[in-house]
Amino acid sequence: MTDGGAVRPFGARLAEAMDAHGPLCVGIDPHAALLADWGLTDDAAGVREFALRVMEAVGGRVAAVKPQAAFFERHGAAGVAVLEEVVAAGRASGTLVVVDAKRGDIGSTMAAYADTFLRDGSPLAGDALTVSPYLGFGSLDPAVELALATGRGLFVLCLTSNPEGSEVQHARTPDGVTVAAAVAARAAALNADVDPMGSVGLVVGATVGDAAQDAGVDLAGVNGPLLAPGVGAQGAGPRELAHVFGAARRQVLASSSRGVLRAGPDVGALRAAAARAASEAAAALG
Repeated sequence: MTDGGAVRPFGARLAEAMDAHGPLCVGIDPHAALLADWGLTDDAAGVREFALRVMEAVGGRVAAVKPQAAFFERHGAAGVAVLEEVVAAGRASGTLVVVDAKRGDIGSTMAAYADTFLRDGSPLAGDALTVSPYLGFGSLDPAVELALATGRGLFVLCLTSNPEGSEVQHARTPDGVTVAAAVAARAAALNADVDPMGSVGLVVGATVGDAAQDAGVDLAGVNGPLLAPGVGAQGAGPRELAHVFGAARRQVLASSSRGVLRAGPDVGALRAAAARAASEAAAALG
C-alpha cells in the first residue's frame, strides 16, 4: 500500500500477487508456545524478533502475510508498536498485509476502527482487514466505504471452523436463507462486475467440510477473495481445499500459520517451509 496516491484495488493487487507467488498467506501468530519454541521471551521484545524474522524470511516471496493483532495487543503499547513495524515491513517488501483484527461494531465506533486499520497514513493500516458482520452486515458500512476508497480490502467472517460458529452462521433469516449465505450475497453485491475480482472477501475455514453446501453459500459467486485459515498444522491439505471450495478454488488465499512458523527460528528453514506451502496450495487450488 502506498499512501498519498491512487492505488489499484486490493482485489486486483491480490490476484496479481497470487499469480506471482502462489495462493499462500503466511500467518504471523507469535503466541507464547511458539515464542518458547524459538527460544524467545514472551514479551514485546520476543514478539518483535519473531515477527520481523518471519518478515525477513517471506517478505517479497509470498502473496500476503497475516499478523494476528491479538498476539501483539496482549503486550500493550509496545506490542502494538511491533504490529506497526510488521505493517511497515510488508509495505517495504511489497508484500500484502492482512491485519487479522476481526473488528465489528456500530456507528462511530465502527468508523473509528475503520480509521485505525484502513485510513491512509495510519501506522496500523495494512492492505486488508478481517471484520465481523454479526451486528448486521450494514454495520460494516464505514469499513466498506473506507476500504474501497483507499484501495484496501476486507475479509468478512462467513464460515469459520470453530464448532460454535454454526449457531450463528447456519441460523436462518426471516427470508429462509442462512446467515452465512446472506453475508456471502452482500459481499457478492459489492464485488459485482469487478475484474479480476472484487476487494470484499470472505473468511471460510479450510476445514469446514460441507458447510458451504449445507448453508447454501455460493462461494464462486462472491467474485472476491476467500481467505482460508486452517491449512497445514490445522489439518487442511489438498483434498480438503478442493472439497470445501470446488469451483471457487481460484479465489482462495490459503492461510498457513503454524505449518510455516514451526520451521523457525532459522530464516532459511522458514523460507523453505513457506515455499513448500505455497507450492502445495497452488497444486491443490489449480
